Amino acid sequence: MILGMVGPWQILLILILGVFGLILPLIALIDILRNDFKGNNDKIIWVLVVLFFNIIGSILYFAMGRKQRV
Repeated sequence: MILGMVGPWQILLILILGVFGLILPLIALIDILRNDFKGNNDKIIWVLVVLFFNIIGSILYFAMGRKQRV
């Protein structure tokens, strides 16, 4: 059995990473959609980055994209 080899710490780690992987992009998308950006296509580009590169795209948005807001 594969589940017999998974301990409680591994399950906790999987749950934390799963929640982190769902909530961070959701927060980033809400922030992108609620704000205006300097360029015409910046909002579309950031939405696509966050959708295609979930966690990494969200981190990139919070590191670089928030500076481009109006």
